[in-house]
Amino acid sequence: MAEKLTAKELRAQQKAAAKAEKQRRKNSTDPRDMGRVKQIVTAYKMTAEFDKSLHLLTILAFVVPLAIAIGIGLFFQFSVFTWVMTILTGIMVGLLLAMLLLTSRTKKATYKRYAGEVGSAEVALQMLDKKWVHDPVVSATKHKDVVHRAVGPGGIVLVSEGDPNRAKQLLLTEQRKHERVIPNVVITTIQMGDKEGQVPLNRLADTVKKLPKVLEAHQVTDVRNRLRAMDAVRPKVPIPRGPVPTNMKGARKGMRGR
Repeated sequence: MAEKLTAKELRAQQKAAAKAEKQRRKNSTDPRDMGRVKQIVTAYKMTAEFDKSLHLLTILAFVVPLAIAIGIGLFFQFSVFTWVMTILTGIMVGLLLAMLLLTSRTKKATYKRYAGEVGSAEVALQMLDKKWVHDPVVSATKHKDVVHRAVGPGGIVLVSEGDPNRAKQLLLTEQRKHERVIPNVVITTIQMGDKEGQVPLNRLADTVKKLPKVLEAHQVTDVRNRLRAMDAVRPKVPIPRGPVPTNMKGARKGMRGR
């Protein structure tokens, strides 16, 4: 009887734990707890806060292909089956265009939201595809000049932001450190900013993506392992890592299909 009671209590505890976990995931803002639909809805809501034309453009992106499909069906007087297939095609094309539009507008709204904030380069580096791995704020000064790092097919990329002169020196110091640890890998340095010779936030990800391929996937893994050993002996970075809240990260990952 005692064993049966214990088993019953165990099942009750497991049921309560499952219910609590379900409720936690439902109320969570962490993208790891969200389904794809919730990620898209989150991205839409956040983008709409900074893009007042999003509602109208999204409606047009969906409605126009559907209207064209209906028009074609009426003009050619299709059979019922062909008519239904034409309407479904219009709906699918409309949904695709709406998603492409949302992806583009989400990126622009994200850049607009975090432009000028310390660590904002992390926003752009998170737009890179899965072939790239980025480490936000690998080095910083008390003046909040920072250097971020990305490793991928284009080699090692060091991105600085902050005062141009201080950031330039910090970038040079990091480049030398990386060259001592990994001497045979191409290291590209980029100063992010809106001044001459710098790369703006909204063009940073595209600039990195366009770098010529110098590393294969297995080489990227090897470089990452060696960099982790170097980072392990670094002093603690004196400023917070980046401006991006968790839910915005999840929104962008949802738009990238990750």
